[in-house]
Amino acid sequence: MAARGQRPERSGPPELFYDKNEARKYVRNSRMIDVQTKMAGRALELLCLPEGQPCYLLDIGCGSGLSGDYLSDEGHYWVGIDISPAMLDVALDRDTEGDLLLGDMGQGIPFKPGSFDGCISISAVQWLCNANKKSDIPAKRLYCFFSALYSVLVHGARAVLQLYPENSEQLELITTQATRAGFTGGVLVDYPNSARAKKFYLCLFSGPSTFIPMAQNEDDEEEEARESTFTVERVPYMMARRGVVRKSRQWVLEKKERRRRQGKEVRPDTQYTGRKRKPRF
Repeated sequence: MAARGQRPERSGPPELFYDKNEARKYVRNSRMIDVQTKMAGRALELLCLPEGQPCYLLDIGCGSGLSGDYLSDEGHYWVGIDISPAMLDVALDRDTEGDLLLGDMGQGIPFKPGSFDGCISISAVQWLCNANKKSDIPAKRLYCFFSALYSVLVHGARAVLQLYPENSEQLELITTQATRAGFTGGVLVDYPNSARAKKFYLCLFSGPSTFIPMAQNEDDEEEEARESTFTVERVPYMMARRGVVRKSRQWVLEKKERRRRQGKEVRPDTQYTGRKRKPRF
């Protein structure tokens, strides 16, 4: 159980955090049920699916099936994957209409290419940014997840992943691996000025980049909406590296810092970092 104020991801692996006691909250806590259902509705809205047409959707981190129930109510078919047996037991007890699968999204998604018309995920992706054992490398697990997700979606489909990034570096790590896997898209932030209601949605496109709907805010003012986009296009080298000489100390330090943000192991900086070595005979 996470201490008050502590992020759940810091308390241990998700399959242990979401035990029977935690799973019961998703059945008995009316506020939690309401929040999960609203976020599922927003994610489905951002998928921009054809109206009146049932679709086959994937729910990553489906948990007790609350988000899946919303998909069913809207006339869609779905498959849910989750790492917690306790949460899936609750979903089975609730007689959810979707198919359920026990699995670790960080190890891939075991479906044929082009299986799904879209994907949603509620409060799950940030768990991949934490290493619970030595073999866990966040960047590799994220890339494995996004690569598999890109494969199982039909070309041109969307994935909307609601998440709680711990900081900007973690959000950059996630979007970087999504881009590496082939996705385009961006991050949409609802209620950006509210500490309590603020929600992040990673909107991914498995085809050409299209528009991202406007963010929601308390005053419904256009200037309050915030969103950022990313593509697979590279920034011109001279523009991105203007004023920095290749192989210089500054260049090396910046490169090492980027690799740290990507979750890779990097040697600590010293007074010798970036110093040219004498040639060997």
